[in-house]
Amino acid sequence: MAKIISQDTFDGVVQENVLEFSMSPAEAKEETIKQFEAQGINLANIIKDLAVNPQSGKPLINEMVDKIKTHIGQKEADTPQLLDQLAILDEECQKSLAHRVLAGKNGAHDALITLLEQTLAAAETEPERDQHDAVLKKCLQAVNSLTNKQPDLFDAEAMAVVLKLLALKQENRLEITILTLQWLQKACIMHEVNRQNIMNTPALKLLKPLLTKDNARLMSELTAVFRFLVLDDDIRMEFGCAHEHARQIANEFLLPLVELLPAYQEVDVLGDLLLTIGTLAVRQELCTAIDEAGGLKTIFEIMSNNLEEVRLNREALKLLRAMAGHDAVKAHIVNQGVAPIIKQLLETHQSNENIVAAALACITTLTLRVKEHSTAFFETGIAEVLVEAMRTHSSNKIVQRNGAWAIRNMVSRSRSQCETWISFGVEDLLNTAMTEHPSVAQDIKAALRDLGCTVQLREEWTGTAEKKIAA
Repeated sequence: MAKIISQDTFDGVVQENVLEFSMSPAEAKEETIKQFEAQGINLANIIKDLAVNPQSGKPLINEMVDKIKTHIGQKEADTPQLLDQLAILDEECQKSLAHRVLAGKNGAHDALITLLEQTLAAAETEPERDQHDAVLKKCLQAVNSLTNKQPDLFDAEAMAVVLKLLALKQENRLEITILTLQWLQKACIMHEVNRQNIMNTPALKLLKPLLTKDNARLMSELTAVFRFLVLDDDIRMEFGCAHEHARQIANEFLLPLVELLPAYQEVDVLGDLLLTIGTLAVRQELCTAIDEAGGLKTIFEIMSNNLEEVRLNREALKLLRAMAGHDAVKAHIVNQGVAPIIKQLLETHQSNENIVAAALACITTLTLRVKEHSTAFFETGIAEVLVEAMRTHSSNKIVQRNGAWAIRNMVSRSRSQCETWISFGVEDLLNTAMTEHPSVAQDIKAALRDLGCTVQLREEWTGTAEKKIAA
C-alpha cells in the first residue's frame, strides 16, 4: 500500500526549504517533490502548483485567508490592503477546483461571509459608501470563484447575505447586483437542496424589481438565475422540485418576460429571454397565457427580423415546440403563419445542423395528428428544402431521426403528398440513413411505411408456449 501525506505536511516542507535553505518557491517545491518521491510517497493527492509567498514560504491561499480573518477582528481597517488580499484569493481560487477546495477547508467561505456581513452593516451606518462598495465587489468576486463547482459551501448564512445584497438600494450598484446573481447561479448548479432553500426565501420578491428594460447585462444574469432554479441535475436527490419551481417562477415572472421581448434589440438578451420563457412554460395554462399576451406575434417578428442569428432562432424554435404541447396553441402557431418562417430558416441555415435539427423537431410537433397543419407546411414548398437539409447532414443521427419524424407526421394523414416526397429522392435517402444509423432505424421505417415505400419489418422476438393452446 502506497504511503501518502497531507497537504499541510507537504506545504510545511516547502516552507522549510524556502526559509532555512533560501530556495526560491519553484526550487523548494521541486526539492520537496524529489524528497518525498524518493521515500516512496504517493503525491497524487497533493496540490503541487500552489503559489507560495517567497518571504514566508506559506501558500498564498492559506496566507490570504488568515489575513482576511485577522482583518475581520480589527476596528481600524486598511481597505487597500484588504482589496489586494481579496484579489489574490480570487485569482488563486480561479486556478482549479483543487485550489478552491483547499481554500474552503481553510475557512475561506466563512471568512468571506463574515466580511460581507460586516461590510453591509457598516455600509448602513457609515458615510464611506464607495470604499464599502469596493470591498463588497471584491468579496463577491472571491466568493463567486470559491463557490464555483462547490455549491455545498452555500449555507443559510450565505443566503441571508444574498437577501441583504438584493435588498440594497440599486443606485450605482449594478456590479454588486450582477455578482450577487452570479453567486446564486453557482449555488444552484448540481445542488437541489440549495435550490429549494432559495425558493423558500423571499428571494423572488427581491428579484422582481430587477426585471426592467434598462440593462441588458442585468437581464441576462437574472434570467439565468430563473433557469438554474429549475434545473434537475443533482444525482444525490431521488426526486427534485424543478416542475414546482418553474410553476412558481412562471406565476410571478412569465408574463413580464413576454412583455419585455419587444423592448430589446440585443440578440443575446432576446435569446436568453426566449430560452427562459421556454424553460418556464411547463404547463398548458402557461402556454395559453403566453399566447394570449401576444407572445406568438412577438416571437414571429423576432425570428423574421433576425433570420441570420443561429442561437436566437434555435431558442425560438424550442419555445414554439414547447408551446405546441397545447393543441389550441399549436393551432394558433400554424394559423398565424409559422410555416414560411421555418422554411426560410431551413434555407438560410441549411449548413447548420443545430438549427436544422431544431427546425425539423418543431415541424414534427406542429404537424402531429393534424392534416391541416401538414398541408400548411407542404404548400410552402418545404418538402424539397427538408429533404435537401437531410441530405446535407446525412452523417448526423439527430437530423436524420428528426427528419424522419417530420416526414412521417406530414404524410401520415396526407397520403397525397407521398408522390411529391418520393420524387425528391427521399426513399433512397432514408434507406441510406437506416443503414448508417441503426439506432434510429425504427423511426426511419415509420417514415418509409407511411410514404408507401417497401419496408422490411422483422419480428424482433417470438415467444414459444410450453403447452399448446387449444383452438
